[in-house]
Amino acid sequence: MSAVDGTWTWRRTWAQSIAHPGRLALATALLLASFAGLWVLYQVQPLPMSDIAVYRAEGAAAATGGDLYGFTVTKWNLPATYPPFAALLFIPTTWLSLGTLKVVCVLVNAALLALLIHLSCKAAGLRKAAHTAPFLLAATALGLWLEPVFQTFVFGQVNLALTCLVLWDLSRPDGARCKGFATGIAAGIKLTPAIFAVYLLVTGRVKAACTALAGFLVSVLLGWLVLPGASIEFWTRRMFETGRVGKVWIVDNQSLQGLITRVLHQPEPGLLWAVPALLTAAAGLWAARRIFLRRGLDGWGVLCTAVTALLVSPISWSHHWVWCVPLLIALAAHTRRNPWRRALLAAVTVAFTARTMWIVPHTGDLDLRVSWWQQPFASPYPLLGLALLAAVVWWTRRPPVPPGGGLPAPRAAREPVSPSRAV
Repeated sequence: MSAVDGTWTWRRTWAQSIAHPGRLALATALLLASFAGLWVLYQVQPLPMSDIAVYRAEGAAAATGGDLYGFTVTKWNLPATYPPFAALLFIPTTWLSLGTLKVVCVLVNAALLALLIHLSCKAAGLRKAAHTAPFLLAATALGLWLEPVFQTFVFGQVNLALTCLVLWDLSRPDGARCKGFATGIAAGIKLTPAIFAVYLLVTGRVKAACTALAGFLVSVLLGWLVLPGASIEFWTRRMFETGRVGKVWIVDNQSLQGLITRVLHQPEPGLLWAVPALLTAAAGLWAARRIFLRRGLDGWGVLCTAVTALLVSPISWSHHWVWCVPLLIALAAHTRRNPWRRALLAAVTVAFTARTMWIVPHTGDLDLRVSWWQQPFASPYPLLGLALLAAVVWWTRRPPVPPGGGLPAPRAAREPVSPSRAV
């Protein structure tokens, strides 16, 4: 298809990219400068990349038949916390030394960040930007310094890979072959993406939801066939051990439970967390369903679902919030000729860059003694997530009125609204 109908092809946009070599050179220089800054930081304070060491140990246990959930590694005594299927995928990490693996992890995460920006631009209707090399390079250089993205590099995490997998899958047209299967595979690696199958279900896409379930069951079956003992141990015991993952009350945890524990100064909030979490899950999925049905904005529905998952998960480390990348790009798609929306975009960008949770006292158990005025700085991401869901509910309180007035047409009779044209 040509650019006349609004669709940008790789060939045309790549030609436009190289038609301005100055922009391409500037963007490349910015990316190199960003990596140079990362290298300087590493010289001053070496990146622990502790999670990649855990993944490597999981792969070794899976390859040799070791006790997958009986070991701990690094000076922090970190255990395996993912399903057995993930350990099978980590087997190739054992083929490299830990030092080489860390370098490879940084490069792969950089490529995944660029891919996530590309997918986010497509989902937001910014197809020209999605295929423009200078923009992708410059956005990657700047996006690296968003706190969730930076922490993903610091720990050697798989968040960017899972986010790309889910966003690619759910951005495909309804009816696309095996839509939902990749989302199910992502849930088989790390359980939280399973909520996207629920989103597909509540928005009426039953086939895609069932396909996601099939993908998840395939991952469980593969894990059981290769590692039957570890599979039984994980699905009957380990998956319920939240404390195995970490302390819920530390500022690293940017979930609703982390917020509540710090506000109440109680390490085990019990029903004081469980009830709000259930209400938030229901409200978040309801908001996602409404913005899909009333505005036709599937991309925003996916974002609402992602934020809901991050809020209601018992533990959402700050690096789990890499969904800030598609969120910021979706907000940027709506800022044209609107200073208030530009200000909102700037404020949200600052919130995901400022690292305020690391400024408040958090040594030892000081996380549980944060004063009232420091609470917003200790929990910026759950507060932003709740504000986002509230804003979506308010915005979709009424169905859109079609041009000329009258009752809005049923969703099936309307063309989906492109995010770039939404009000």
